[in-house]
Amino acid sequence: MLGLSVYVVLVFPLDYGPRFWNNPSHWAEYPKAVPPAWSGPPDAFPHTILRLERTSEAPGEFILYEAVLDLAARVPPNSVTITLRGVEFGGRAPLMVLSMYRPDGLVVTLLEHVPPAGRPGEDPPYRRYFEEPFRFFPTASPQVVRGLADALSRTYGYPISVEEVSKRPELYLFSHPLAGGGYEIVRGRYLFRLELYGNEPGDSVAEARVVLGGSVFGAMGTDILGRDLAEGLLFGFPVSLFVGLVAAGIVTLIGSGLGLLSGYLGGRADILVQRAADVTANIPLLPLLILLAYTFRPGLITIILLLTLFSWPGLTILVRSMVLQLRESQLVESARALGAPGWRIMLRHIAPHVAPYILGQVMLAVPSAILTEAALSFIGLGDPQIPTWGSILELAFRTGAVFVGYWWWVVPPGALLAATSVSFILLSLSLEPYINPRLATRGGSQPGQRSR
Repeated sequence: MLGLSVYVVLVFPLDYGPRFWNNPSHWAEYPKAVPPAWSGPPDAFPHTILRLERTSEAPGEFILYEAVLDLAARVPPNSVTITLRGVEFGGRAPLMVLSMYRPDGLVVTLLEHVPPAGRPGEDPPYRRYFEEPFRFFPTASPQVVRGLADALSRTYGYPISVEEVSKRPELYLFSHPLAGGGYEIVRGRYLFRLELYGNEPGDSVAEARVVLGGSVFGAMGTDILGRDLAEGLLFGFPVSLFVGLVAAGIVTLIGSGLGLLSGYLGGRADILVQRAADVTANIPLLPLLILLAYTFRPGLITIILLLTLFSWPGLTILVRSMVLQLRESQLVESARALGAPGWRIMLRHIAPHVAPYILGQVMLAVPSAILTEAALSFIGLGDPQIPTWGSILELAFRTGAVFVGYWWWVVPPGALLAATSVSFILLSLSLEPYINPRLATRGGSQPGQRSR
């Protein structure tokens, strides 16, 4: 968890939630609710986004952008989308031509586009498609379908009608007709080339992509909005670890501090702390969390404050019971007889004996905080700006992913929550031989064995 959390913090932007995860336009080119690539059939076509890279240029004449696709699937893409973003030119608008070079030598022109020219009063350089990209669907263009039908007829010598190609244009883009009927997928190396015929040296396009729709995607698939679940699950690691460690740390400081004061001072201080702990411990937590989450704006800081506000009584009562025994020990009585102040006795002679038990409770408090945050997110009261495992599960159940069989949307976040909780519980159990004196080793005896 620490390694993945550090990786996410270094690689992902801090505003990933509002900037990408909750931005529908960012996922417009991604498939909707498709399973992971490793879980699909062997011949499935994976959803592919090709980014055309700038390869060569001749200033004032043309610039080339290219991308390569090695098609090995037995089925073609189910859609083709061309996206242009950030076109900039200084004079006349450039002509952009995107062509596909098939392994069998067939060349298909997918796009011929000229961006809008400079408007009256607008000074060069002219900038187009910076805020909203230009998207073109070649298989829906009658010109592209007509050109594809003509190219196939000339190359293979079989007459194929425009009407036939228009029924399944994606199929004919990546296959060739057979003499006896039917088709065969043309597998091999496809080259996508964008030629930008400009008029000024600064004419360029910032990004050109060809999106080939498939039935599977990535390591964890996508949700109904097209979001990459692998990214959401990765981003959940630092969020869960942050909530768990910060909430557990604050609860430990408050609970152990009040327990030390209550047990050592006694009297009115003890009565006040214990009555506050009894009242807080008996408040129904979940309904109150729901009420407060509705009242205040949901956020990670709000959730952590709510968790710490109602989670300290258990540790306070445990620490107090231990301090009541330790304050009557001979060590504490000797320190008191030598004139040591109360704060020094608590820090030097009582706290070290209580610290191992507090550490064990911290290990158990971390998964409790993580599961509580996931429960709040699951019922829609988490931070809406940040992807968490609980919020992923909430959207999955709200859209009926369980009933339609979208297992990749439900199982991974649930398994991560379970694995994280079990990991911290096992870590706490592994510390028990060093915390419980009855299980402490002596003379090389194993934990759990009574030494002589």
